[in-house]
Amino acid sequence: MSEVLLEEVPRKTRELFDKATAALERGNLDYALDMFLTILDIEPRLLQARKMLRVTQIKRAKEKGAGPLKRILLQLKTFPRLLAVGAQISKDPLKALQQAERLMSVDPFNRQTGLLVVKAAEAAEIHEAGIHMLEWMLENHPDDIELMYWLARLHDEIGDTSGARAIYEKIADLRPNDPRAIKALKDAQARDTMHQGRWEEVGKKEGFRLMLKNAEEAELLEQQAKAVKTANDAERLVDDLKAKIEREPRNINYRRALADQYLRLDRFDEALDALREADRISGGGDPQIDRAINAVTLRKYEAEIRTLRAAGRTAEADAKEREKDTYMMQDAARRVARYPNDLQFKYEYGVLLYEHGQYTEAIAQLQLAQRNPQRRLRSLYYLAMCFEKKGQLDIAVEQLKKALSETPTMDDTRKDVLYELGIIHEKMDQPEKALEFFKEIYAVDISFRDVAQKVERRSASAS
Repeated sequence: MSEVLLEEVPRKTRELFDKATAALERGNLDYALDMFLTILDIEPRLLQARKMLRVTQIKRAKEKGAGPLKRILLQLKTFPRLLAVGAQISKDPLKALQQAERLMSVDPFNRQTGLLVVKAAEAAEIHEAGIHMLEWMLENHPDDIELMYWLARLHDEIGDTSGARAIYEKIADLRPNDPRAIKALKDAQARDTMHQGRWEEVGKKEGFRLMLKNAEEAELLEQQAKAVKTANDAERLVDDLKAKIEREPRNINYRRALADQYLRLDRFDEALDALREADRISGGGDPQIDRAINAVTLRKYEAEIRTLRAAGRTAEADAKEREKDTYMMQDAARRVARYPNDLQFKYEYGVLLYEHGQYTEAIAQLQLAQRNPQRRLRSLYYLAMCFEKKGQLDIAVEQLKKALSETPTMDDTRKDVLYELGIIHEKMDQPEKALEFFKEIYAVDISFRDVAQKVERRSASAS
């Protein structure tokens, strides 16, 4: 079973997710824990809920605290249930996964419980849940080779050959003389190369048809993916789409396909006309059409700017750049007003406002945008940047620490958050505290921004 996104689940489930997230923000961890578990009982493929559950479990465990003796007692307490859940995997793996997550809530740092979650997820064919669990475990056991092999295999299971290859490369770095590691890497490289080549070949024929729910739109995209060798070929495809629109004037897919073909020919105004007509027919409520109009308009601006610069008309090109910038701001504001419940639009507008130095206005948008689980962490990050620019460093630190507590994996977002925490603590004249944040990045990614210079300069001055 493949992962589902939050926007794909029923409205009531999304409402439960919003309530659970709000409870987590307020620090009502027990309630948030129960809500996230309930959501996963309803839809076990909702990976975003599982990620938020993990954040809640970890935060709750850290707040409660557990010394070595308490950890041992917890392990003894859960051991009989671990055995029972393990025995259930072959009979009802989905039920076993639900029970294993409840055991994780008791002690999220228990290695055996984590392994149980992965086994149950794999047996239930919810491989993304297993991948997420293994990534969390590797955060705490970064040199565990067997966990890495397992994680790579699950990436292969979902067809992520490049992800699997990256993990095998890391294994080979850790075990450069291990025949098993060398063979695994060679096999992964071969699979990834074949997969990429096969996608290029199949994608134009059946790949889109398998992925897209709308077979009609798949056919249109497949037609457009074929090479257009002459101007006449392009015009024939345009004429064919126009004929289809004449037969079915309310078919939005044909108009979107026509706009896409015009865009390939750099006929921007005609592409915009086709999209605006699709928007009118749809009643003006399709945010994807709105996004397409925005994208084509920006492409038109960029083409005009390139033409002006190539002709040496620098002043006009600079004026067109300013016009484009104004359009981006105005259109982002318009979309927020037109789609008041679309948190993605609020996030995009908030980031633009931040980039234009309108920090108070950006905060208003980003505070709402953080309710979008896909944009929550970056919203918190930009909120912190806004408060920092306003000189409210203590509030900025609060936002960053909130984001840090919800980012267990050392990805780019966590690095950005740690770096800004370091920068702010430097501004707060707390160099030793700042160094702690920089060192956490330095330990895993020495090339990140100027973190190497910061850490090494401090170390040199100390010596």
